[in-house]
Amino acid sequence: MSTLKTTAQLFALRTLVRGYALLGDPYAGVLASPPDRDPYAMYEKVRAKGDMVRSRMGAYVTTSRAICDSVLRDNRFITATFDEASMVPVTLVKNGEKIVNPVQDSFLMKNPPDHTRLRKLVQPFFTPRALKDRTASIQKIVNDHLDRLGDRFDLVGEFASQVPIQVIADLLGVPDEDRAIFARWGSSLADTLDGVWSHKQLKDLHATIVEYNDFIDVLIEERRRNPEDDIVSHLVAQHEDLSREDLVATTGLLLFAGFETTVNLISNGVLQAFENPHTVLPLAQSPEYAEGFVEEVLRLDPPVQYTIRWPKERLELAGVSLPKGTPVMLVLAGANRDPRVFKDPAKFDPTRSNAREHLAFSAGIHYCIGAGLSRIEGAIALHELFKRFPNLAQDGPVARRRSKLIRGALRLPVRANETKRSLAVKPS
Repeated sequence: MSTLKTTAQLFALRTLVRGYALLGDPYAGVLASPPDRDPYAMYEKVRAKGDMVRSRMGAYVTTSRAICDSVLRDNRFITATFDEASMVPVTLVKNGEKIVNPVQDSFLMKNPPDHTRLRKLVQPFFTPRALKDRTASIQKIVNDHLDRLGDRFDLVGEFASQVPIQVIADLLGVPDEDRAIFARWGSSLADTLDGVWSHKQLKDLHATIVEYNDFIDVLIEERRRNPEDDIVSHLVAQHEDLSREDLVATTGLLLFAGFETTVNLISNGVLQAFENPHTVLPLAQSPEYAEGFVEEVLRLDPPVQYTIRWPKERLELAGVSLPKGTPVMLVLAGANRDPRVFKDPAKFDPTRSNAREHLAFSAGIHYCIGAGLSRIEGAIALHELFKRFPNLAQDGPVARRRSKLIRGALRLPVRANETKRSLAVKPS
């Protein structure tokens, strides 16, 4: 498809979605919602209309936790990108050849048997034992970055993004000098996960993916010549039959998912601490409380707001007959506030006994492979941050990410005040 034709179709789609959103359409409303606007009131309006709400765009929307969980675990539903669901697929090319998209072409968007085959290749790096072995290095990474902070800093750019970048770069075997570009790549990809809406976005996405493909090709060849103890070396050495597309997409997904989820978890967690100051002291004093704090952040304000599935055959869901290929938007952030599951769902309560029943990491075969790693990073980062800086405070307005699907801060200015004086607590 030509760039001109694609741009024209994207403009038409954007106009259509905005028009339907003005008419109160739930599917269009989610997609057209300004990123700097709190989306949760809108999700509650959808919930008030029922468990399965039909859109004039031919889709259904649900905020029911039971339905979301059921669909995510049902192999009759398959993954669908927004591009596919909107019928405006965006394929990027260079010199006449397709460029590998590290998200859309990865096992995240594949279905069995390809999904199962590719996920198994990297599963050994994310087992509980493997993660336990990495906990000490994560602790060191967090404290090293805290040591570099001054009295005023951008919480996202100077801390929340730096920790996961270094952790995932170590896993992939990326040299230190190449890590600075990860944040820009991550933001560019995150801003297009809910669809490419403009010619500028299309150009930015194309440039990002070309850069990434070129980068990973060099890294792969380097690991063929000089293997190390990292994921890329493992994939290259142990799976010589792996296609270039699968190799590039798999490593790219780990890079992106390992970065984006955690940076937004940390920034959303800091914002919750600011809004609920009574949680700061126990968060700083207790690593166990920090673990519960992270689960409640994931429930109340998750980094990933929704996902799309569609049935590969005609079927019935919650009393609704769904033709094959009907997009079903699962509003995970709304499901996490389902009052039938979570008491007083809008309240932030790090001691909530069932907070872990959230769907922030999806469910079923597509349950996030890096969920355990993200939890460990988030808990250590938030615990150590407020232990080191107990008087941390916001120092300016929050700039939100442009994506509707990925929720988090792009910039969060903070001031430390007397924060160089750590809390007198035992090392954790």
